[in-house]
Amino acid sequence: MSTQEAGDAGPAPDGDEPTSANAGDQRPAGVPSDDVRCRILEQLPVPVAYFGRDQLLAVVNAAAAGAVGRSEASLLGLLPGEVEPGLVLEGGEGLAEAVARVMNTGEGEPYETHLVVQDAEHIWQAALSPVRDAAGEVQGVSVVTLDTTEQFWARRRLAVLTKASMRIGSTLDVGRTAEELAELAIEDFADFVTVDLLSEVLTGDEARSVLHREKITFRRVAQRSVLGDSPESVVPLGELHDYDRESVVGRALTRGEPSRCSVDEESLLRGWTEDPARAQSLRDNKIHSVLVVPLRARGVILGTALFCRHRTPGAFVTADLQLAAELGSRAAVCIDNARRYTRERATALALQRSLLPRRAARQQGVEVTARYLPNTDGPGIGGDWFDVIPLSGARVALVVGDVVGHGLHASATMGRLRTAVRTLADVDLAPEELLTQLDDLVMTLDREQPPDSAESATVAGATCLYAVYDPVTGRCTMARAGHPEPMLARPDGSVEQLALPAGPPLGVGGLTFEAADFELAEGSRLALFTDGLTETAGRDTDAALAELRGLLGHPAQSLEETCDTVMDAMVQEQSNDDVALLLARTCRLDAGHYASWDLVADPAVVSNARKRASAQLLAWGLDDAVFTTELVVSELVTNAIRYGGEPIQLRLIRGTALICEVVDGSSTAPHLRRARIFDEGGRGLLLVAGLTERWGTRYTATGKTIWAEQPLPGAEEADLV
Repeated sequence: MSTQEAGDAGPAPDGDEPTSANAGDQRPAGVPSDDVRCRILEQLPVPVAYFGRDQLLAVVNAAAAGAVGRSEASLLGLLPGEVEPGLVLEGGEGLAEAVARVMNTGEGEPYETHLVVQDAEHIWQAALSPVRDAAGEVQGVSVVTLDTTEQFWARRRLAVLTKASMRIGSTLDVGRTAEELAELAIEDFADFVTVDLLSEVLTGDEARSVLHREKITFRRVAQRSVLGDSPESVVPLGELHDYDRESVVGRALTRGEPSRCSVDEESLLRGWTEDPARAQSLRDNKIHSVLVVPLRARGVILGTALFCRHRTPGAFVTADLQLAAELGSRAAVCIDNARRYTRERATALALQRSLLPRRAARQQGVEVTARYLPNTDGPGIGGDWFDVIPLSGARVALVVGDVVGHGLHASATMGRLRTAVRTLADVDLAPEELLTQLDDLVMTLDREQPPDSAESATVAGATCLYAVYDPVTGRCTMARAGHPEPMLARPDGSVEQLALPAGPPLGVGGLTFEAADFELAEGSRLALFTDGLTETAGRDTDAALAELRGLLGHPAQSLEETCDTVMDAMVQEQSNDDVALLLARTCRLDAGHYASWDLVADPAVVSNARKRASAQLLAWGLDDAVFTTELVVSELVTNAIRYGGEPIQLRLIRGTALICEVVDGSSTAPHLRRARIFDEGGRGLLLVAGLTERWGTRYTATGKTIWAEQPLPGAEEADLV
């Protein structure tokens, strides 16, 4: 076939007439000529390049040349990634290796690179394909590239939002939430981030409006930088600083809307910031783009976050501003939740501590110290409590309890139970009787709560341990209501957990409480505690009790040292339950503090009793108390002889107060009444009540004891916690 005949096969596509270049081609109808193919390649908006066997650029279209800001002719003959001889485009360092691999293996592969072109970062997704001749030999490599910058950043923003939903607000701590926002932002989004909050937000208070302030004061809560220790910052972490109302940050805050700002010398001269130190930091660190995002939650400005770029070439775009606004909104809600939690926790803790004893009661029977630690990783302040209650006859009651639930309701319930225990202890009930009365009270409290109220958590399930120690006899009587048994460390170093009769938690009802009696040597140490000390999450209770026995067995430690040692060793840094620990070292009253006389039921012994009491007080050096004590002894002994029964005993106890006790064998209860003008009796107890600080009656298995207490100078209360 002649050339002319080949050319007569038909007109070229798109109306092109055959030329000498394609006159000899025999192409089916519709197949483009080489010239058309060249024009397709030239006009293709996608960058295309071809590297020959020598791996030098042999063909490049206009889109590829324009993408790197060079002419087509200047690029020909260059190695992969070069824009000038010997000058490799930033981000294109690995292209030559990829081309060589495709040339050698004959298999195509994808290639993604971040190229910085004309001070802007682009993400290119390239497809490298081998070009073969008719024999199937690889003659070169074609590189077809797509600019996927927008898609890349869209995916990156979506990934940031996904991570934000999991990482921001992981705790109910205001400062930690701010740090989580800063840490997340510098990973994929910004180069330097600061988070500032209003001071009242950190304390849990309501944030005041910033609309009418000339100077808006914040505290720097978090800052992060890709450079490490945030050299860009001019405000130390935790310090207060101001933003002027007319500054870029101030205007964004008063509007309550995020803003995007470019930073250059012109904007700095126009007053981008009125702080010279901030302006100089912007210049020195070459910060070129900033996002200002007010942290706004529930219509209130809580603070502000600044996102800056200096290492990332590209400036923030509108989509970045939307992303920053979303991050700021999410963080602000979490910060506000944490603020509210901080306020409620502080309120509950203040209530809890106000209901706990701050100083040890005046007594001589035991030396005490205590610790209370609220949970740091749980749902809120609990209802653990302890108490030291002075009783008649120099005895002392030691109490530890735990209310179920957490929060203000648990703290308030704890206060009610502690008050009830003190009231019941004041009438000198035996431990098992006191718990029975307390159990009835808890059931009454539960019945008073409306069943559909979210605020009314049940009280049933509260636990309590009540112990009464008598320093005269060295006897300690204990009863428990569902509470852990106490530990006893003896003077010889041995430690055991005392076996007490099991009692149900308070509020269960229908079951009885029983007491156990122990004789404690002087210098013994009792440890009363709540279950938060030994039953923490992920810890074996038996192992914890064994550890506690070992810690209490350490010799020659003061109670304060022992208390600190136990708490440091056994309480986890992130405790999920409250912990209360009460340590008491027992004391015994010797002959120098105690005297007793057996009396017969004869009125004639009253004068003798007065003389014995007076002599004892003079021996103790309590001359000023002789007159009052003689009157008290006379009235109490006379009442015991007249209305009581044998055996009768008179006791004087010198402790933190001077106590006069008269024991008789009758359970008849005396009561205070006012005598009428012509009554012969009824004035004795009234006289005793007027001369002493307090008086009362307690019952025993064989009768009763009437006691009266006079204050002694020099008795001081000591700090308990």
